[in-house]
Amino acid sequence: MEYPVLPGLTPDGKVYFNQDMGTLEAFLPTGGYPTAHAPAMLELPNGDLLCCWFAGTYEGSADIRIICSILPKDGPAWLPPVDISGDPERSEQNPSLFYGPDNAVWAMYTAQLDRQAGKDNMQYTAVVRCQKSYDGGRTWGPYTTIFPEEGTFCRQPIQVLSNGRWIFANWLCTDSVDGLSGDPTAFRISDDQGKTWKMVMMPKSNGHVHANVIELENGHLVAFMRNREAYRIHRSESFDWGETWSVPVPTPLPNNNSSISAVKLQSGRIAIAYNPTCTPDPVPGKAAWPGLRCPVAIALSEDEGITFPMIRYLERGEGYEGEENKTNNKQYEYPFLMQTRDGRLHLAYAAYTRKGVKYVSCTEEDVMGKKRERVGLYNPTAAQTK
Repeated sequence: MEYPVLPGLTPDGKVYFNQDMGTLEAFLPTGGYPTAHAPAMLELPNGDLLCCWFAGTYEGSADIRIICSILPKDGPAWLPPVDISGDPERSEQNPSLFYGPDNAVWAMYTAQLDRQAGKDNMQYTAVVRCQKSYDGGRTWGPYTTIFPEEGTFCRQPIQVLSNGRWIFANWLCTDSVDGLSGDPTAFRISDDQGKTWKMVMMPKSNGHVHANVIELENGHLVAFMRNREAYRIHRSESFDWGETWSVPVPTPLPNNNSSISAVKLQSGRIAIAYNPTCTPDPVPGKAAWPGLRCPVAIALSEDEGITFPMIRYLERGEGYEGEENKTNNKQYEYPFLMQTRDGRLHLAYAAYTRKGVKYVSCTEEDVMGKKRERVGLYNPTAAQTK
């Protein structure tokens, strides 16, 4: 498939080649909704890509729902999105996609009560639901509430470990005086493909959320987390298939109290997509919201996430740095990173201050700095052979 050179993104889903960045890019169709946030992706067995996100007037409002778009294998454009959910009394958020043993796509997401007077955040009322598609994301069945315990939140997809165990990262929200700063990380573990689950807590993890679980080797897991203090991405380890976890410790990567995405690549490296900004004066145990959600970078580690010597900005926004970043750049946030079977990296994030979802595709070599063909129509398969 050849892609035309990028003239400027419009929300039509068409995939373009960005000569300046050496990447493939698209602005996904909005479906007519005014805001979009928290995208997630999945590669299907036939090579199609799915991307889902939550859309509506404003995060936390009852008209927020989950929608899903498809990029057919080698297709020129993402298709108009279809509705997954639509509970009129709940705000449905933070979807993730998982290909189940029943050959269905599972959309897992949170569903919290609509905003109430005097309450800015109703996350403590959230439950986790699942809806399934048996036709590659084109139509969806009714929801099932998987975790009815109120305050349960999620972001990363279910991970299948090498012994067949499923692990699903959650965090637990409460209506407390500490607000979101007190939320701890919990893991749901299933040894029977989701029929039954048990919960495991991460010690001293209050304020460490959005855990991204990676299996380094058999039974040895690592989790990378968002930090409510807007200080650093944090890291925790398990050596017993997720039964117990270490206390989170900071990595060198900054975090702005916004979502991250971590994945183990086919090369063995760990890749993390994130906003490389943080607050200059973190207060222990106090949630901070610096608002710096630009640029978007991918960092690579060759030592299991201890150091990250290779970092590339994949989204530069409007190009402002320093203090101007906060007011003059739009927000580019909540990245989701994945690698498809052909080795390409795929990145999606809320763009232009949640006006829609932007899609970027590149290779691991692109992140490391290898030059790409930058003229004319772009054929990623041909470029890989150069």
